[in-house]
Amino acid sequence: MSDEFLLVAQIGGAHGVRGEVRITAFTADPMSLADYKTLVRQDGSAGVTITSARPAKAGIVARLKGVADRNAAEALRGLKLFLPRAALPPPEDEDEFYLADLIGLVVETTDGKALGRVKSVQDFGAGDLLEIQPPQGPTWWLPFTREAVPEVKIAERRIIAAPPGVIEADPNEGRDET
Repeated sequence: MSDEFLLVAQIGGAHGVRGEVRITAFTADPMSLADYKTLVRQDGSAGVTITSARPAKAGIVARLKGVADRNAAEALRGLKLFLPRAALPPPEDEDEFYLADLIGLVVETTDGKALGRVKSVQDFGAGDLLEIQPPQGPTWWLPFTREAVPEVKIAERRIIAAPPGVIEADPNEGRDET
């Protein structure tokens, strides 16, 4: 598991003309971003400091220190915001984890066949996807749903997967019932 920084938000762009920004939150409670106040870049360098925030669709609308107008707010569009892992609370139970903890885990089928390792976790708008790097060949995507990923065993560093599209043969298919 990474001891570095975890992605918690991304600036979507300006909101209005007075320097506020829309921030998409990747946290369970978007308003918790305001509690942390200072969010950094991936390398730990200075990012932004939230001076005030209010809830908005998929995140928050925030006022940032040093951002006074629409142009300054718009210049931050796309900025990814991180927190040091140590600043975040540990998962409360063994079935909880941060998505970043999935990177590097072994992925195998329910019958133990190795499929590869998790290379990345992405959300392109339709839900989380695991990018799987097989031992050979190109990566492929696995939806991170209960159906496709019935078990995540963080302590064992592995994921049990049932990839969609794998169809079991029906033993009665093609039989003539006459």
